[in-house]
Amino acid sequence: MSSALTDLCRYPIVQAPMAGGTSGPQLAAAVSEAGGLGFLAAGYKTADGMYNEIKQLRGLTGQPFGVNLFMPQPALADPSAVEVYRHQLAGEAAWYETPLGDPDSGGDDNYDAKLAILLEDPVPAVSFTFGCPTRDTLDAFAGVGTYTVVTVTTPEEAQAAQWAGADAVCVQGVEAGGHQSTHRDDPQTDGAGIGLLSLVSQVRETVQIPIVATGGLMRGSQIAAVLAAGAEAAQLGTAFLVCPESGASPLHKQALTNPLFVRTALTRAFSGRPARGLVNRFMREHGPYAPAAYPQVHYLTAGLRKAAAKAGDAQGMALWAGQGHRMARELPAGRLVRLLAEELDAARTAVSTGSTQ
Repeated sequence: MSSALTDLCRYPIVQAPMAGGTSGPQLAAAVSEAGGLGFLAAGYKTADGMYNEIKQLRGLTGQPFGVNLFMPQPALADPSAVEVYRHQLAGEAAWYETPLGDPDSGGDDNYDAKLAILLEDPVPAVSFTFGCPTRDTLDAFAGVGTYTVVTVTTPEEAQAAQWAGADAVCVQGVEAGGHQSTHRDDPQTDGAGIGLLSLVSQVRETVQIPIVATGGLMRGSQIAAVLAAGAEAAQLGTAFLVCPESGASPLHKQALTNPLFVRTALTRAFSGRPARGLVNRFMREHGPYAPAAYPQVHYLTAGLRKAAAKAGDAQGMALWAGQGHRMARELPAGRLVRLLAEELDAARTAVSTGSTQ
């Protein structure tokens, strides 16, 4: 690992920032305390909400941690597509007895206000999703000593992040659960993502800055594989989603290993952006018709998803999950970090001794 990454965590294990309440202070603190790098997810939160969670996290651990920001998205080229989808979802609103949300309620996600807070009261690391910040922004974080990571899905995006001044890139393979962090939301490229090991190798040949690899990783042996391919650390999301410190709903946690949900797929049904989740009724019925309209669709369906969770109906929820979801282990986050580190050491030892066990 690079010296800066080594300073942030004892083990090359990063807990993914899962928005929507999953990656809160309790989970991030438990991971950081155990020697990994915990992350708060600031997406969908107000600037004040983010500030309060940072304050809570600092009260739980003195170890380094990170905060993830969503990049602002361009205005919709065709707002009428959201209205068409609204009509498509009328039956869902009637079924769950809840109104559809306001597509424009999210505004600009308070990006500038969040930047101001993080620059005034710096945190050890900040990562970015759905795009790359300007060089001025990344330079400003460098000036206050914050380590910056830009999430990328192609070698070209990685190169752009390096040129902009990012300290590292988080390379996301198509296996990853939740949203695909492409810098441009192009429907013509849906499902065209690159597998993680191939992508890490391609990015390693493209940029000189450190790589954090993410996508479907659930075991220490898989972490060893991405490190051997050129990554300095591995980021895991679904593996931590089932931990007791995770803020995910009990239904979501149970669904990861429920035999009713046998596979994952990419869909725009819940948010308007490609995201990988467990295939359920809502995804099957509405995925083919959902427009490329993020975050408008996210806010449109927010009430439906909450109502489905309240009703105990996993078939109407966004069950984000990576392709390795069936390997989830319901362990405290700190114990999971230590187990992953043990598995990583065992895998490295096996390779160094030529063992096939």
